[in-house]
Amino acid sequence: HTRPLTQVYYSPITEAGSFLVSGCHDKMPMLRRGDNGDWIGTFSGHKGAVWSCVLDNEALLAATGAADFSAKVWDAITGQELQEFGHKHIVKSVEFSANRESLATAGMEGIVRVFDLTQGAVTTELHHDDKEKVTINKVVWGADGNTVMTGGSNGIVKVWDIRTNTGANEIKVDGLVMDVELSKSVGGQGDVLTVAAGKHVSMFDAGTFELLQSHEMPSCSFREEGGASLHPSGDKFIAGGGDCWVRVFDRQTGAELECHKGHHGPVRCLRYAPDGATYASGSEDGTIRL
Repeated sequence: HTRPLTQVYYSPITEAGSFLVSGCHDKMPMLRRGDNGDWIGTFSGHKGAVWSCVLDNEALLAATGAADFSAKVWDAITGQELQEFGHKHIVKSVEFSANRESLATAGMEGIVRVFDLTQGAVTTELHHDDKEKVTINKVVWGADGNTVMTGGSNGIVKVWDIRTNTGANEIKVDGLVMDVELSKSVGGQGDVLTVAAGKHVSMFDAGTFELLQSHEMPSCSFREEGGASLHPSGDKFIAGGGDCWVRVFDRQTGAELECHKGHHGPVRCLRYAPDGATYASGSEDGTIRL
C-alpha cells in the first residue's frame, strides 16, 4: 500500500485456502492470498480513505467502508462493485453476517445499520443515546446472528438485539474501544470476545459477557490506533498500537512471549490467520507484514 493501513482481515479456510483483505487510506483495498500474502487484486472505486475491508465466510464477497460516506459490496472473484450504500458520515466498520445475507455498518454517525443484501435496503437502524456523540470504531456480529456488538469512543462495548432493535447488554472498558474481535469455539471451548481499549486487552465470554482475562499492555496503547487478536488455540494473543513493535502475550498470565520488530510506523491493525500459523500486521508505514 502507499498510505497507512486501517484493517487486515482473514477469511475462514475455504476450498482454495484462506484469503487476506486490507483497508487503507490510499482508497485501494486489496485482496491477497492468506498463506503467503501474494497480491490477487485491488477493489477500485472509493473516493476516500477505506477504513474497513472484510470478506464473507466463503471469500466470494468483499465489503468496504470508507471516508466517502459509503459502504460497498464487491465480487471478490472479479473485483466488480455489486452494491453501494450511502451514509451521512465516515463508515469505519463493516461486517457480513454468517449467512452473508446481511451487512452491518457503523462509524462516525454513531448509528449501526443492517442492510439486507438480497433487497439492497436497510432493515435495522440502531441509535446510541442522543446525549453524547459516539463514534463506533468496530461492529461485529454475535455468534447467533441475532445480535451485533459495537465498540465505541465512549468506552463501551454494546450488544444490540436486531430482532427487537434494542440494546441487550453493555460492557464498560478502559478508554476508547479501538478493536473488537469475536473468536468462535476457541480451543474447542466457547466463543471469546477480545477487546483492545485504552491500555488494556480484555477477553470476555461472548455468551455471558463475563470478564475472563484483562491485561494492561506494558508499552502499547490503543488511544489512536492498534488492536489485538486471539490465537485460535486460545493460549496467546497478539497486540500492537502506538509503537512499531508487535508483541505476543500469554493469555492467562499476560507475560510477553515474543516481540517482533520490523515496521517503521505505529501498528494500526493485526489479525491471526485462521490456522494460527501466521498473523498479519498493518502499519502507518503503508505495509502489511506476515
